[in-house]
Amino acid sequence: MATPTHKQIAVDFLKAAASGHVREAYERYISPGFHHHNPYFPGDAASLMQGMEENGKEFPNKSLEVHRVLEDGNDVAVFGHVKHTPEERGFALVHIFRFEGDRIAELWDIGQEVPAESVNQYGMF
Repeated sequence: MATPTHKQIAVDFLKAAASGHVREAYERYISPGFHHHNPYFPGDAASLMQGMEENGKEFPNKSLEVHRVLEDGNDVAVFGHVKHTPEERGFALVHIFRFEGDRIAELWDIGQEVPAESVNQYGMF
């Protein structure tokens, strides 16, 4: 079996977390010294994991569609569309990962709500 790429690990982590398997995703992919830059949580792994688990309980039908994945050395960017419920328009999200070996060492996430109307004929995705 081939060793997964950083791109594969980043996507697997996000898909596992979005589908309610947050703890398993952390155990499998997060490095011991992990930290993140989400302004709504302290920067440690446990705080973000707890927040992701709570979000999963609140929105058990959450979906993630990955549109682009870019890799540059130890950095990976994933552009996706997350919907908490099937009815909502959702959010465009960019997750930026920094790897140490085959583990995620650092994470940034940036989001923008999908508007009801847009003047851009190409859309967000």
